[in-house]
Amino acid sequence: MLGDVRVRSRAGFESERRGSHPYIDFRIFHGNSLVSLTFHLFSLHGLIEYFHLDMMKLRRFLVMIQEDYHSQNPYHNAVHAADVTQAMHCYLKEPKLASSVTPWDVLLSLIAAATHDLDHPGVNQPFLIKTNHYLATLYKNTSVLENHHWRSAVGLLRESGLFSHMPLESRQQMETEIGALILATDISRQNEYLSLFRSHLDRGDLRLEDPRHRHLVLQMALKCADICNPCRTWELSKQWSEKVTEEFFHQGDIEKKYHLGVSPLCDRQTESIANIQI
Repeated sequence: MLGDVRVRSRAGFESERRGSHPYIDFRIFHGNSLVSLTFHLFSLHGLIEYFHLDMMKLRRFLVMIQEDYHSQNPYHNAVHAADVTQAMHCYLKEPKLASSVTPWDVLLSLIAAATHDLDHPGVNQPFLIKTNHYLATLYKNTSVLENHHWRSAVGLLRESGLFSHMPLESRQQMETEIGALILATDISRQNEYLSLFRSHLDRGDLRLEDPRHRHLVLQMALKCADICNPCRTWELSKQWSEKVTEEFFHQGDIEKKYHLGVSPLCDRQTESIANIQI
């Protein structure tokens, strides 16, 4: 299972075989995968030097992020966040995108990936709405989880003081752009983003030198990173499928217990891993 040992690719960033999706086996980090990986990626991309980051503040920020994920969640936990962050790194290294993105783009993309499910409660938005959860009320039943992940990330950014040396305007821009990236992971808005992206492709007017177009591509990249489990090796992909199904079924059990009506994909009596993955 995901708590065991061993690396599958050199440093985790190069593919074992031609055509496979590069990945890292996070079992080698013994519960510290998100901190270790994200710190490494900040260093690898030269972000620490470029943005004059205090390494102690950076580590504290990453530790706070990791600790704000719920380890009891089978799927939406810090390991999932690390998995998505590593996938985002792979997309950022794709030659066409790598030649266009700025250090600012990379910084925001990695932070958004690491925090995209921050403080996830292990249940979905419809569950929060039908139970009148305070988050559903706070965010008016709209992108409830994604808004919460974003605002939680902003809270940690401010608490850590990691970017306190930057002008206020830059920090506010950072918070807004991270929010736009995280909000793009709302599956209920999938068609909205796909339609916009397809319209640019159909017109052939997508220009990576345009910051707005580049931001859209980064939103799409984060969406892909969030659901890229099938691109991993079969061993890991199968385990992720089992983990997400376990979390769905746990929600379904709660819904049955309190007569709430079982959400789609959450009934262990009628659903299977195979059906859910189709």
